[in-house]
Amino acid sequence: MRHVRRVGWRRRLGAWAFGLWGLAAPACLRPGPEAEEPSIAETEADWNDGAIAWATYEEGMSRAAGERRPIVLVFYTDWCPHCHNYSRVFHAPEVVELARSFVMIRVERDGNRELSGMYDLDGEYIPRTFFLTSAGEVRTELHGKNPSYRYFIDEHAPRELVALMRGALAP
Repeated sequence: MRHVRRVGWRRRLGAWAFGLWGLAAPACLRPGPEAEEPSIAETEADWNDGAIAWATYEEGMSRAAGERRPIVLVFYTDWCPHCHNYSRVFHAPEVVELARSFVMIRVERDGNRELSGMYDLDGEYIPRTFFLTSAGEVRTELHGKNPSYRYFIDEHAPRELVALMRGALAP
């Protein structure tokens, strides 16, 4: 014999009334198109091109060798919400100031798979940030806090990036 649970008329009425409330609720209480914000992937990433002199990989590597400046190398994609978040970290005044001491290189991973593969030290996740010497050697001691994704830097606050940039500049 199966046990059949009966739903009382009050419970059914309550569920029905709750469903109607969603239709009859005042506009200020109902989520509407005006309340929805576009997802971060639908907005354009803003890497602060006006204040940071981003270079292509080839140009940046050549400039770093000639000027003997260290390199910050960032792999990203246009569709990645974490990359969009991370792009905004480069608006922090301290990051902008420190960036002047580096050759800043940004590489779109999907269009540069072979290059991205050369920097697959612990996976090809994105965004990935590497600190390189002026000769192009990766400074593996400079990395983020996550042991599984060592080159993933905090995408929401500049503190971790600033600390790593300072570490790369220290003698």
